[in-house]
Amino acid sequence: MTKPRTATLAALGAFVLAGCADPDTADSNGSDTVQAVATFTILTDIVEEIGGEHVAVHNLVPVGQDPHEYDSRPADTTALSDADVFFVNGLNLEGGEQGWAARMADSVELPEEHRIVTTEGVEPLYLTEGVEDSVNPHAFLDPNVGVIMAENVAAGLVEIDPDNAEAYEHNLSEYVAQLNAIHDRYQQQIGDLEEDRRVLVTSERAFQYVADRYDLLEGYIWAVDTDDIGTPDQIISLIDFVEEHQPPALFLESNVTPAPMETVSDDTGVEIHAILYSDELAPEGEPGDTYVGMLEENLNRIADGLQQ
Repeated sequence: MTKPRTATLAALGAFVLAGCADPDTADSNGSDTVQAVATFTILTDIVEEIGGEHVAVHNLVPVGQDPHEYDSRPADTTALSDADVFFVNGLNLEGGEQGWAARMADSVELPEEHRIVTTEGVEPLYLTEGVEDSVNPHAFLDPNVGVIMAENVAAGLVEIDPDNAEAYEHNLSEYVAQLNAIHDRYQQQIGDLEEDRRVLVTSERAFQYVADRYDLLEGYIWAVDTDDIGTPDQIISLIDFVEEHQPPALFLESNVTPAPMETVSDDTGVEIHAILYSDELAPEGEPGDTYVGMLEENLNRIADGLQQ
């Protein structure tokens, strides 16, 4: 993967379609605010940062629920029915072309041009080499991918609301600067570690893109959240990995049961150092409750654990 580029206003303008909604036409609430829906908290925060005062965002999957599978509420259907634009992660996070997000959009007959896949242009990594339907959806944990997602969000907003393109471009520029600065910190604090400390062990293989970007060796119990996680064979496999590679610490994600990793820790003597965020932001008001904050918290906790 290459270090991200910053989109220009001219490039974003290329996304404007002749059939765009008229920004001078008030929405159903009597305002000119763009009504957006995003599938989960990380993406919702990105849309809010790029959209600023011109966009109101309805989040679907709340903190504490799995974005891979989601049963929508009546309020979600209403919000999507009234939406000007629908932002999804893609890379199979929401179940792919036949997944829950696509079914929701189809149910309210949302036009395809109003559905924005924010990982468009991201080079996918695969949980199983050579298996096309095993795409790892957690690309957003790499701040460089966050830049691409932010650019796609901005392009989608320009398409819907060209009159405020300058504001979206301004917000994008500031946001990309933050993400590029975080990338530099990841490289300095993780990418420059001694080789024997470059081992990242988590419950799920959510950090594949981070490991690929910053040259870390991955260990994990299961590849992706399913009903079949933390099995004896999976736990034994990670115990063998930990004993072979001797990582400085183990990590646990905020949205998984701790028991399997606790078993690994008890059996190997390697401590669980910290909780990381993989599919969600932290609860509001806590460190990591924004996308930028989440990336920073993950970095601080991983770097601290691997340097000890």
